[in-house]
Amino acid sequence: MDTATDARHSFGSRALQAVRTLTPGYFALTMASGIISVGLELEGFHVLSLALLAVCVLSYLVILVLSLVRLARFPEDMRGDFLDPGRAFGFFTFIAGTNVLGTRLGMAGWQGTTAVLLVVAVLAWVVLGYVVPWTAVLGRSERPVVKDANGSWFIWCVASQSVAVAAASIEPLAAPDWRAALALVAVVAWSVGLILYAAVGIFVSLRLMTYPIRPQDLRPQYFVAMGAMAISVLAGARIVEMAGAPMVDATRGLVAGASVVFWSFASWLFPVLLAAGWWRHVVHKVPLSYEPGLWSVIFPLGMYAVAGIYLGRADQLPLVAAIGRIELWLAVAAFLATFAGMLWHLWGTLLASSLPRSGT
Repeated sequence: MDTATDARHSFGSRALQAVRTLTPGYFALTMASGIISVGLELEGFHVLSLALLAVCVLSYLVILVLSLVRLARFPEDMRGDFLDPGRAFGFFTFIAGTNVLGTRLGMAGWQGTTAVLLVVAVLAWVVLGYVVPWTAVLGRSERPVVKDANGSWFIWCVASQSVAVAAASIEPLAAPDWRAALALVAVVAWSVGLILYAAVGIFVSLRLMTYPIRPQDLRPQYFVAMGAMAISVLAGARIVEMAGAPMVDATRGLVAGASVVFWSFASWLFPVLLAAGWWRHVVHKVPLSYEPGLWSVIFPLGMYAVAGIYLGRADQLPLVAAIGRIELWLAVAAFLATFAGMLWHLWGTLLASSLPRSGT
């Protein structure tokens, strides 16, 4: 077997291993690129927004195909993810990624695609919303389950709120007979997301207070605590703008006031999470290198920016909108750095070691 053939076999085996170990939370890349694209579009940076939209669409399709290949080739590994409290809640990134992509496509005039993606996301939300908590937490014989709580659990809340955002975004263009149903879906998903946030917050707080905290435990996924609160703000602002429907009319005042409160809490969480990162990487010198979980940092940055911009415009709060605009460029910079890190990681993992060496 010649060197070129060896290289091809080496690449194939590495690629297959990468598929086998693919984290269920990789759709956070779709979430991050999609929400930053939304923010750039809101601010009028159409070319940059389209570039991020291209990344969003491509990442969604690639990760979806790889996930299906993984399900077909390595079903036991995927089953193991459903049983792992540290990885199982990452499956909810599929729901959130689907809705973020749908929302951005709706802004581009693809409302039909948005509706289809919303149906897919709602079905996945209903199924995974019961399956994942049972397989990863409630169905386990090991107790206590609190010791396994971590920041990735907040993605459960993000998935619910993403359903609310997508439903509210297509409601103005829906037929009158469908508007009441979309309003019901949006308000129910928003409400469920808030209850889940409270529950997960209690579990994670108990974990942090009752068990030792090691530097390696404070993984990037804890940033989702801020992202979940920020997407609750965005969902609330979109619901307030919905046309009159019984469910919206009954909750409009509550949702509007709560959205401002949630934005305030998300703002309060920001320095807390930065301090945790400083403690992990500077004080305890944990190396900062690329890992898929970093997309769980980029998405909250982008979502906080979009939530601020949208809330500021909807409620006439110029300072909130200005903070969102500043945050948007921080999210763009963080996205570019992480995306470059991902490409370098893929090069080193899949390609560099597989290239044929001259003279061998």
